[in-house]
Amino acid sequence: MASAGDLRVSSRGQMSLPAAARTRWGLGAGGDVAYLDLGDALLLVPGGVGALRRQVLDAVIGADWRAAASGFGDPDLADG
Repeated sequence: MASAGDLRVSSRGQMSLPAAARTRWGLGAGGDVAYLDLGDALLLVPGGVGALRRQVLDAVIGADWRAAASGFGDPDLADG
């Protein structure tokens, strides 16, 4: 299965996810999908907003959080 592709959004705001992606992510019979507007991109996460929150929190804990707080090595970006 391709990991990227184009989706067309209808004038009513609907879009179709390819069957292979629906199967992979357990959406064959439909289901909740959350979105997060990142400014330059749109992130879609199967499982709804709860799954999105868990994934975002998991991504920014521990070493990743410390790296962000320290400015990723750039003192001008560091907290503090």
